[in-house]
Amino acid sequence: MSIGDDGYARQQTTLETQIDLILHGIPGVEEGLEGAAAYPDNWREQGSVDYLYRERSILVRDADVERVVRIVPSEPVRGEDNLRGLTLLEFTADEQRSVPDVCAAVDRELGEGVITPDHVFYVCPGSLCPATEPEPVPQPGPCPDPGVSTEPCDGSGVLVAVLDTGWLPGAGTQHPWLAGVSGQTDPAIAGNPSRIRPYSGHGTFVAGVVRTMAPKADVEVRRTFRAAGATFESHLVKQFAEELRKGVDIISLDFGSNTRSDIPALGFAVVGEQLANYPGVALVAAAGNDSSRRPVWPAAFGWAVGVGALSSNWRNRAYFTNYGPWVDVYAPGQDFVNAYATGEYVYTEPPNIGRTQYFDGLCTWSGTSFSTPLVSGLIAARMSATGENAPQAAQALLARARGQAIPGVGPVLLPGQACDDRQQGCHHDHCHQRPACGCH
Repeated sequence: MSIGDDGYARQQTTLETQIDLILHGIPGVEEGLEGAAAYPDNWREQGSVDYLYRERSILVRDADVERVVRIVPSEPVRGEDNLRGLTLLEFTADEQRSVPDVCAAVDRELGEGVITPDHVFYVCPGSLCPATEPEPVPQPGPCPDPGVSTEPCDGSGVLVAVLDTGWLPGAGTQHPWLAGVSGQTDPAIAGNPSRIRPYSGHGTFVAGVVRTMAPKADVEVRRTFRAAGATFESHLVKQFAEELRKGVDIISLDFGSNTRSDIPALGFAVVGEQLANYPGVALVAAAGNDSSRRPVWPAAFGWAVGVGALSSNWRNRAYFTNYGPWVDVYAPGQDFVNAYATGEYVYTEPPNIGRTQYFDGLCTWSGTSFSTPLVSGLIAARMSATGENAPQAAQALLARARGQAIPGVGPVLLPGQACDDRQQGCHHDHCHQRPACGCH
């Protein structure tokens, strides 16, 4: 609850609960992201947030540092997040302006986009996060939905990296379609009494979706988001660059951010230039859940595969998905069932604030966070059948998606469409039906 201008208590909106969680956390359960702030300052009264950023810090290309520090009292931050080509500058005591004010001043002096905020990227871009909170599975059972593919192209030999909330180690034993998945541990349970932390299990759920489309792909889940499903751009792009050097084929990014003035995220612009040195790697990124045309980065970059969500009938855009010419493809993303944490979850968003629900390792969830790994899995599956590298397989699937575009929606991809064009005599009837379970 919060107090309105009239002095009466009112229920918080979904936006308020999500932003407050990122900025302040939940005492004794989840830490907020230290140093994070929202623009504009009066976002609560305005009812919308333009972007989130790190206070007293800006990003700049290495080549521009000298001319920026001449007009902005600041100094480079040295540490583990250093990335060649990108510098994080921290204001000195002599700089008393806010980050938005400094960015506006440098825009006037040096040109737009020479510096940008160190944006906050998070699992829940904008006002819906993902599109829903996890819900109990209506009919408990051992199988995911969409079901595990039984197609001959199974993702063998393909490595998919998932940058997310980490991996629930017991999930590989509990759920057969997740056997062999690895990653950095997701500390799912916290508090007294104990409960599932907000966004915990998200990375495991995402890995499960990849495996439904590519059952034999190698999947590694990294714990990228350590506080309330959020992290700073400078930290995130360093991890992205590290994944490139590991020899991955596909990087599945189930997060994003709006940016100041919708200028492309500078950190990811620098990483995108590095991606040119890894021509066999594909980046697949979520379009976000704001029902908006506004670009979400990194999905909006031309070198990324930006993924929006179809509704549960697979014929319409999901009510929550972002859309527009920067979204490359739409795939199912509503009412998925897959692996989740075990324990009690306390809802943080209206209309269920405070409700407690027990989960036993499965949940139903919706969002572009889940249509994204579905596409990543289809790319991996195709690679194992064709010998194509990830960008080649992605482009082939995108060509197919454009060929079966739905009016009023756009290009679409569905489960079962990874390699059926290579199977003689296939009439594609299964492409428009939910696959059977196939998880045993």
